[in-house]
This record gives sequence, C-alpha cells and structure tokens, in this order.
Amino acid sequence: MRWSRVIQTVDVHCEGEIGRVIVGGVLDIPGNTMGEKLAHLNEVDDSLRRFLCSEPRSGPAGSFVLLTPACTPGADVGMIVLQPDQAHAMSGSNAMCAITAILETGMLPISGEKTLVTLDTAVGLVRGTATCRDGKVECVSLDMPAAFVAKARQVINTPRWGQVTYDLCFGGVFYALVDVDQIGMDILPENARELATLGVELRELIAAETDIAHPLVPDVRGLAYVMFRKQLDNGVLQTCTTLRPGRADRSPCGTGSNASMAVRYASGQAKIGDVLTTRSIIGGEFETRLLGTEEVGSYDAVLTTISGRCWIYAMTQIGLDPTDPFPQGFILSDTWGGSATGA
Repeated sequence: MRWSRVIQTVDVHCEGEIGRVIVGGVLDIPGNTMGEKLAHLNEVDDSLRRFLCSEPRSGPAGSFVLLTPACTPGADVGMIVLQPDQAHAMSGSNAMCAITAILETGMLPISGEKTLVTLDTAVGLVRGTATCRDGKVECVSLDMPAAFVAKARQVINTPRWGQVTYDLCFGGVFYALVDVDQIGMDILPENARELATLGVELRELIAAETDIAHPLVPDVRGLAYVMFRKQLDNGVLQTCTTLRPGRADRSPCGTGSNASMAVRYASGQAKIGDVLTTRSIIGGEFETRLLGTEEVGSYDAVLTTISGRCWIYAMTQIGLDPTDPFPQGFILSDTWGGSATGA
C-alpha cells in the first residue's frame, strides 16, 4: 500500500448528524483570519473539500470538521465546516462534534464538570461549555453567533407551488425559513428524499434573486440552505434543513435553530429568557435559550445558547493512492439527489 496523503478523523454524530473531525494530516489553511481561510477553501483551492466530501471516501450524509490554529486571541482552535456544496463558516451540530472530539480524545483536557472550549470561526468566537462526567461529554452548549432577520415575510413566485413565503435570516450562515405546509408536505422520515430535493430546488430559486452578505464579515455571503419548519401543538418547532446537492439534516440544526429564535423574537413570539425546543426529522432535539440582544450592522440581532448531545463512533484513516483515478471524488444523483452534477 502506498498513499500520497493520509488524513485522520474522529467520527462523531450529533443527534444523528455526522461530523467527522479532522485531527491529523492538515496543518493549516492560508489566511490571516478565519474568514480568509474560508475564502481560500471556497475560491482558491477546493481540493481538500472535494477529496474528503465526495465518493468514494464519503457519502451524502454528514460533514468534515476542519480544525486549524486559531486566528483570534482567546480562542482555543479554529473551525471550518466542509460539506459537499462548499466550505461553511459555522454549524452548530459540527461545533458540538468538534468540542466532543477535542475533549474526549485529550486534545484539550477536561477540567471539571463544566469545561470551556472556544472555537474561532469566520463569524466570530463560539464559546462552548461541555458538561462532562467520567471522561464523557454529556452535553455541549454553544454561545452562538448573533442571529438576525435580514428580510421577513418575503414572497417568491414558483412554478411548482405558486407564491411561497419565507424569512431570510442569519444564524451562522444564511437561511430561508419556510413553513413546510406551503409545499404540501410533513416533516417525516419517509419524506426525507422529497423534502431534500424540493428544498434544494426552492433554495436555487430564492438564491437566484437574493444577494445577501453579513454586514461585518463580507466573506460570509449568499443563501446556504432552506430550512422547512412546522410548529407543533406542544410548543416544539419541528425542522428539516435541506442541504445541496440533496439531503436532509439529521439533527435539529444549530444555526437554523439560532435563526428560528431570531424570527420568533422579531415577531414578538419570544422574550429574553425563553427556551425553544427544535426537533429533527428523526426526533433528536436541541434547546435554544434566548440570552439577549445586540446590533449587527443595521440589524437587531439575538444572542442565544444552543445545547445538544454527541457520540464518538469511530476513528478513521483516509488515504489517497497516487494511482486513484478519482483524487477529488465524484457524486451521482442516485444517492446525492437530483441536483448532483457528477464528478
């Protein structure tokens, strides 16, 4: 066996959503800030993401969590999320996976029942508090990036559903939040394929007429996802984030839950101190607590803490044989969804 590249990962899932945390084989990414590193991955050299996130080394479900040296004083480690569509600034479930891997494998020591880990991201510092017992991380609570509603109750004309109303929000990345009954569906496991396909289709329509950037971090721009939502009778918000090229988030989605709290506060449905439970398509739950508010550029934003659970399930070595005909992998629509474009 001869490999020209070897990468080690600690494989974690957060309420079912896979986050494979890269712990060896990548020293750093060019850039003086996490925003510059993110831009380098998306605009200069996309080979690492393609190598890891595509077949045959991966599949449609899950992400890779890239850890780098921190750029901001006070942070323990930098974090960028690699997904099949692009590199992203932030993900709640993947941040929880990163902190779980960092502590349970001893990269940073567990320092009591409440252990703090600060992640440096392109959208600012994300402080995580891990509740630990007997060397196990039982829960991770994240102080999320400030979330805001960029445009409320927007309407788009679609050929399939007619007029669809959505809220354009930032929760760590940009979301269009859509009530799922507008597309005549429910958030159920048996509907995952169709929800994913329709969500990506709707995302493409909205993105084509939406030019949005973070007012303080211009490298973070563009609509990332459509999240379908449904308010349940017990106060729980059921969610399904749809990710390109065509899959459903297995977790309740941390950045999407953050964006959802911004909508509730802006519409008068939530006040400081309130807790929102979000539930995924497979029944996992996050708790989002509204802590306060601040201004982000011209936007009124909310500050939240989101809590969830993770489990390490494997440790993996990924290698590249120099004769491999697919060094950057491939995706096919039979498993990746109808918007997959091949190699």
